Amino acid sequence: MGKIAFVFSGQGDQYPGMGKEFAEKYSVAASVYEMCDRLRPGTSSQCFYGTEEELKETQNTQPCLFAFELAATAVLEDKGIKPDTVAGFSLGEVTAATVAGVFSKEIGFQLVCKRGELMQREAEKFDTAMAAVVKLTKEQVQEVCSKYSDVYPVNFNCPGQVTVSGLASQMSDFSADVKAAGGRAIPLKVKGAFHSPFMKEAAKDFAEELAQAEIRNRTVPLYSNMTAEVYTEDVVSLLSGQICSPVQWESIIRNMIADGVDIFIEIGPGKTLTNMIKKIDDKVTAKTVIEYLTEVETC
Repeated sequence: MGKIAFVFSGQGDQYPGMGKEFAEKYSVAASVYEMCDRLRPGTSSQCFYGTEEELKETQNTQPCLFAFELAATAVLEDKGIKPDTVAGFSLGEVTAATVAGVFSKEIGFQLVCKRGELMQREAEKFDTAMAAVVKLTKEQVQEVCSKYSDVYPVNFNCPGQVTVSGLASQMSDFSADVKAAGGRAIPLKVKGAFHSPFMKEAAKDFAEELAQAEIRNRTVPLYSNMTAEVYTEDVVSLLSGQICSPVQWESIIRNMIADGVDIFIEIGPGKTLTNMIKKIDDKVTAKTVIEYLTEVETC
């Protein structure tokens, strides 16, 4: 039998009302939201009743997604479903590290709150945007990006999909060049040029926050966004550096599969990672947490 991986989503899949049904149906999920509300009053209210615009603000998106992901994990674990290994996309890596035991739930949540604040601070300094480029190879995307001083390939998601970050003023021309090359650039629901040089100061300040946090030994393998490999002991540099470095998601998934993973459970409010994983390798099983729980509860 193969291994189960929990993979935690990043920004973009958030929506008003996310997690409300979890909190109402499962007491272990409600307890997670209660913890988050103690540390950051109003978190559950933002998740359950916040507007789409409110949830797009990075300082809100990150703690709200973390709360959802931790609550969903609590439900899975309460049913005896535990991961053999974990990874997370962007902010999801903080959740993955927490589930892997690197941080307590409280410290993990406090860290993700600070991360969101720092990244929003940097995003507000520049007029930037992100877009998912589809139908081009990563080499083609890199070539188009090279024509621009401030557009960067930042997330290598899966075959035929690379996310870019850059100045908003250059995105229109960039999108036209992508179209001319046979691809399409799809704007993302985020405010900032994440995983790019625009986030260097946020990465530096987050490293200082991490250096003061209690870091524990992980209980399961945790894969790094920066290296696509299982974490070394250097949590501070890997978890802070990924803020201004590309996410090597396709390589992470391929490495997890090579290490024996054949079931991926996406823990997040959407199905972005599930779709990516299916494009990377259609022989493995990839399901959202809702799909997986539905199957378990109907068996």
